[in-house]
Amino acid sequence: MRIVIQRVTRGRVNVVDEQGRPDTGFAPQQIDQGLLLLVAVSDQDGPDQVAYAARKIVNMRIFEDEQGKMNRSVLDCRGQILSISQFTLYGDIRRGNRPSFIGAGKPDHAKAVWEDFNQALSEYGIKVSTGSFGTHMRLDFINDGPVTILLDTDELM
Repeated sequence: MRIVIQRVTRGRVNVVDEQGRPDTGFAPQQIDQGLLLLVAVSDQDGPDQVAYAARKIVNMRIFEDEQGKMNRSVLDCRGQILSISQFTLYGDIRRGNRPSFIGAGKPDHAKAVWEDFNQALSEYGIKVSTGSFGTHMRLDFINDGPVTILLDTDELM
């Protein structure tokens, strides 16, 4: 899994149709202070990667304490999570100018792993809002810091 983790003061996602209009079948999802996660899944990802990534993310100390040091987790500050599926994190541009997405998981597998990941996060008692898998979305968020971290389970497992 490749996950871009951004500390945010707010985040919102809307699903849009081909003309860029809001999709009325999807209620916009919104969070206040917390983490915006852009999540990509490979075909090699499974329960071990899900458990590892969820545990790392909820315990990552990237929120400031009373002394202004990054010493608190999303759990500590009672933050929220907005999780967005984003296969393009597996885009490879080493050859040519058009990205190859061969490293991204097949849609059925990727969706199941992403949903398992979101469930694992919520089991820590965190409110988890999500985008809609495989759709065109528009994100609106305020990156706080800015603080942006990359977690790649391919390099750790």
